[in-house]
Amino acid sequence: MQAAIRVQALAKRFGALRALDGVDLAVEQGEFFGLLGPNGAGKTTLISILAGLCRMDSGQAWIMGHDVRADYRRARQLLGVVPQELVFDPFFSVRETLRIQSGYFGLRNNGAWIDEILEHLGLASKANANMRSLSGGMKRRVLVAQALVHKPPVIILDEPTAGVDVELRRSLWTFIRRLNQDGHTIVLTTHYLEEAEALCGRIAMLQGGRVVALDTTANLVRSLHDRIHVRITLARGTWPAALVDRLSESDGLCHTVRLSDPGELEPLLAQIRSAGATIAEITIQQPDLEEVFVQTMRGSLTASIEI
Repeated sequence: MQAAIRVQALAKRFGALRALDGVDLAVEQGEFFGLLGPNGAGKTTLISILAGLCRMDSGQAWIMGHDVRADYRRARQLLGVVPQELVFDPFFSVRETLRIQSGYFGLRNNGAWIDEILEHLGLASKANANMRSLSGGMKRRVLVAQALVHKPPVIILDEPTAGVDVELRRSLWTFIRRLNQDGHTIVLTTHYLEEAEALCGRIAMLQGGRVVALDTTANLVRSLHDRIHVRITLARGTWPAALVDRLSESDGLCHTVRLSDPGELEPLLAQIRSAGATIAEITIQQPDLEEVFVQTMRGSLTASIEI
């Protein structure tokens, strides 16, 4: 089965800035895929190339097997993109905006699907409101609706929940999960790493225009199995002098230790009790995607400096 998105040796410069530096990537059909990276890593440039808004300097890119340059019209029909920026036409209502968007793809009598999108995104009550009158969060909902109006099999969400309220975030993800379960391929970029960890089956991390990590979300988190943090609060006594070198953080009462194996915990607690201290509380912090991201970005930055 052909990939939903495939890019090969993709490169793009803006003057002296190397936005993409030979990116190779494949997103399979039906995946919920995360594309993460700091500002300036190349995420938006990659999305712009896939959407036909920016031309690559070299390399190739395909949407569902259709070349984004040689077969632009078909590639664009198969893709829906929710951009970061709040771009809208101030002269139309929400419903008119979605009807016009449908027309761009040659769709007529699309009213039933538009109504369904409006309902799922909490826009039904604003269907006849002018776009200028909407709040920032409501405008972002309309951007999501525009990306979905032609029922594309591949959907790219570029920071879709930036600046929106908790209610919209929940309703949006419920709707997007349903689309993914129905077979749509979803690509998500976000700075909310807890969202990516909860939603994405695989994740690619970009830094300096390169893919510096690519694996399943579970494997990426598992790669930091030696970074289990245990926070121990003492009710009485002091931290044993013999264990001071094990501390990664301490404020007098609360002490954080990094373990390489869960089996180290019980001997550690026994040493604390043997020293006469009483433990009031223990909190175990498992590694998460945020820590993987930070460590990966630090490692790739160090590598680039060494080169």
